[in-house]
Amino acid sequence: MSYKLYYNYGDLDYLKVCLLVEWLKVPTSSFTLVHGKPQGPVPSLKDNSSLILDAEGLILYSANEICRCLYECQAGVKQESESFDWLQWEFSRLKPAVHDSLKKGAITDSLKALLILLDSQFKHKYITGVNCSLADVVLFSTLYPVFIDQSPLSKGGSSSDYKHLIGWFTKLLDNSDNAVQQATNKRGIQGFLEYYKTFDTATPGSSNVKSILVVPHGVPELSGEDERSKVTTEEMEMCKQSWTTSLDDIPQPIERIHPILPAAGKKNILITSALPYVNNVPHLGNIIGCVLSADVFSRYCRLRGYNVLYICGTDEYGTATETKAIEEGLTPQQICDKYHALHKNIYDWFNIDFDYFGRTTTPQQTEIAQDIFWKLHHYGYISTDKVEQLKCESCDRFLADRFVEGGCPHCQYDDARGDQCDKCGKLINAVDLKNPRCKLCSSEPKVNSSDHIFLDLTNLQQGVTDWSKKSYTEGIWSHNAKLITTSWLRDGLKPRCITRDLHWGTPVPLDGYKDKVFYVWFDAPIGYLSITACYTKEWEKWWKNPDQVQLYQFMAKDNVPFHTVVFPCSLIGANDNYVLLNNISATEYLNYEDGKFSKSRGVGVFGNNANETDIPADIYRFYLLYIRPESQDSAFSWADLVMKNNSELLNNLGNFINRSLMFLKSNFDSIIPQMDLSVDDLTLIALVTREIKAYISSLESLRIRDGIRYILNISRLGNAHIQANQPWKLVKGSPAEKSRAGSLIGLCANITCYLSIMLQPYMPAVSDEIQRQLQAPKRCNVLLDHFVQFLVPGHKIGKPTPLFNKIEADMAQQLKERFQGKQVKSSSAAAATATVSEEQLTKQAELVRNLKSSGTASKEEIEAAVQKLLKIKQELGITTSSTSKSKKNKKKGK
Repeated sequence: MSYKLYYNYGDLDYLKVCLLVEWLKVPTSSFTLVHGKPQGPVPSLKDNSSLILDAEGLILYSANEICRCLYECQAGVKQESESFDWLQWEFSRLKPAVHDSLKKGAITDSLKALLILLDSQFKHKYITGVNCSLADVVLFSTLYPVFIDQSPLSKGGSSSDYKHLIGWFTKLLDNSDNAVQQATNKRGIQGFLEYYKTFDTATPGSSNVKSILVVPHGVPELSGEDERSKVTTEEMEMCKQSWTTSLDDIPQPIERIHPILPAAGKKNILITSALPYVNNVPHLGNIIGCVLSADVFSRYCRLRGYNVLYICGTDEYGTATETKAIEEGLTPQQICDKYHALHKNIYDWFNIDFDYFGRTTTPQQTEIAQDIFWKLHHYGYISTDKVEQLKCESCDRFLADRFVEGGCPHCQYDDARGDQCDKCGKLINAVDLKNPRCKLCSSEPKVNSSDHIFLDLTNLQQGVTDWSKKSYTEGIWSHNAKLITTSWLRDGLKPRCITRDLHWGTPVPLDGYKDKVFYVWFDAPIGYLSITACYTKEWEKWWKNPDQVQLYQFMAKDNVPFHTVVFPCSLIGANDNYVLLNNISATEYLNYEDGKFSKSRGVGVFGNNANETDIPADIYRFYLLYIRPESQDSAFSWADLVMKNNSELLNNLGNFINRSLMFLKSNFDSIIPQMDLSVDDLTLIALVTREIKAYISSLESLRIRDGIRYILNISRLGNAHIQANQPWKLVKGSPAEKSRAGSLIGLCANITCYLSIMLQPYMPAVSDEIQRQLQAPKRCNVLLDHFVQFLVPGHKIGKPTPLFNKIEADMAQQLKERFQGKQVKSSSAAAATATVSEEQLTKQAELVRNLKSSGTASKEEIEAAVQKLLKIKQELGITTSSTSKSKKNKKKGK
């Protein structure tokens, strides 16, 4: 792959990229440096972007995203989650602190605290382990002006405060001398320092969202005082003005009146999630990969007042349905009816709030698919040819795709399907399978010729290339979607067969081919249009209105090329003013414990048995979204679910809400008292407002997992405020002290109200319950980017009750054993004999965090506490990150 980097002299982000290029040994011929901006109009976050990477048409502006792209493309592996967390921490915490110190010419207390914290993380030679990682390169470049000899900051602080950090920096400086020289010689270290002193923190590549308080796993956050000190007088004044906003000045919540149609002057958002195959039961990985992620975003958009339509349905045609019908002794239509109802029931239980959930076995599907086909035929994008195809003599039928299985020609996996290998994920032509076998009778099929229709992707490539470049620079595309699409286009598109020798499908209308049906990956995406047509006769206002409608699509990464290459080619070739994808969020894969979900082996939780576990749907929603595999594969773990429920929901969020409302009920007769906000209260509102803005920024950028972090940050802030002010003491004191207690608890009740709004996309049932307990006004269900007093003095709340229940560790173990199917049970047996409880784990983890953040505990004391924590985790059967890495290395023979 070739890269072109546009840069400015003296930019430390430029040093960051150059160091990485040297470390990865990117060939000189593949990496071109260009000083200045690209010629001509280039879509940009801001006109003063200081760093732009053009990776064969994939345009990136953020330095860390550029580094991540280079790393994953050149190293050929995904960035580890720990390394990703450090990049986020560098972006949101370290870089602004370094910038501020350079402005002042000395290391600030804030930066010193971060350096000491970073120094304490060196358990190995490098940040994330024994080998140099992407995190090391990024952190090194940011700390360059702090530790380099010519810098005014190099004299700040005592070297004994961060001796491990200095040793690490020196080692990398020596090892990366060529890269450092290559960068610094452009203008010298003074150029870097002068640039950094004038560095505008609002420009791309810097922390323009200062409220993102990302902290890598296991690293203690700084004390609340550190954050409070950053709240400015201007922020407090703005918070005071927002607090006094009249409810009459707040927009009314969106009322959903069907059919929903695009409206002039509004932000019209069309949302789809990948259509689930009707022939199976969706597991938790399927649910988070499409319908749940889209549901969160659609609920968020409604809270923001956008005009939204969320469409989905079951994909019912194709080989998979015919195969399932034969297996169950039913007709294809009976299979579709049975599983469509099953899917709908599952999504209803998970509180997925579609505007319309349809299906593809409809007259509208046939009409629209055939119309697109005829337009492609009219414009010359359809051709015919003979295709070598496997035919089973015993069954007397051609074996389309999933009717044939065998060895993968790429990875040798012996159970690949005729269209795609489940192990390596590569697409397959059935005739290329090794030792193929008929799925119906297991006999060996023979190669025969059959006439088929092709979509000429070759002549559509330029059009889809131009569209994709525009779309992923102007819109929001997940990283994997960009890489997959760029790879497909780079390798060149070839004509693709769009017909199959089947009976169950959308019929082909062309003479000579009427005994065939359209191939599922030509036909299925058209289901978005036909399902919308079933919802409203005015469907073209959504799908043939690109000037007014923005299309957002959600899916797992294996669906990406069909939505970003094949489907857009069909719509572009039809030349009928279709709405094309503007934004795409594609997840990686969710695994189950230490393996994969498998219906046949009974491994993992599937939608139709999740409700049999006595765990509410909202808890599943919370945990799946908390571990959403946005940048790399993740795994569902019962032990982790229990820990997150008990620590984050019960002890953090639930504790703040329940203690606030119970205090209000017990001491103020459930009535919101008069509130006279103190400086501490306004500071809290400012900090909460930052989290609200970060929450909005994350969801606008489709970083759905991050939204939960900001919700939990707010409840932590609230808990800390209560703990610091001790209203239980104030309420027993003088009238002034009791008034102070009333102001504080009235504020906390209002924070609870705002939390219910932010929770609505993630945990809608919990959100409704909070608002029921608050007896909150209906008009509060709008998400503003500033903190507003929804519960005014005199408002009476209802009866407070706990929102969450503790899940015992033994229940997690029972569920793990129940859903492990035919897997080896050695790990569960070991956990069953554990002599410790989840409560002990929580207490020990809290102790470790407190010791690390105290600043007074010795390293020996901290290390002893950490070792005890690791022992408890081991006894509970929880795999630590280091253990997981060790296992991976053993598998690789390291």
